Amino acid sequence: MEYPYWTNNKEMEKILDRKIKMIWDFRGPGAARTAEHYRKHLEEFVTVEELKYDLSGVEHFGPTHSIAFLVVAEFELKEVKDILKPHRGQIYSGEL
Repeated sequence: MEYPYWTNNKEMEKILDRKIKMIWDFRGPGAARTAEHYRKHLEEFVTVEELKYDLSGVEHFGPTHSIAFLVVAEFELKEVKDILKPHRGQIYSGEL
């Protein structure tokens, strides 16, 4: 992503400090258990890689659909995405 030359430092900091929620979807009768298990691996990854934020979790949308998620700083996104290969992502605006 390229930024225009007129972007000042405060704008750049705001862009680079955005939080991205990386999401892995799990479906089927074991979705909840699988998402919980995957979250443990995400927590280990955060520790080993010393990521800026330590926020991961699971959400359940029904008996056959759950997600595991990890929130990362935007400047970490490319590297983490290449390693972990999330299914999707979105800008995270919640509390840390």
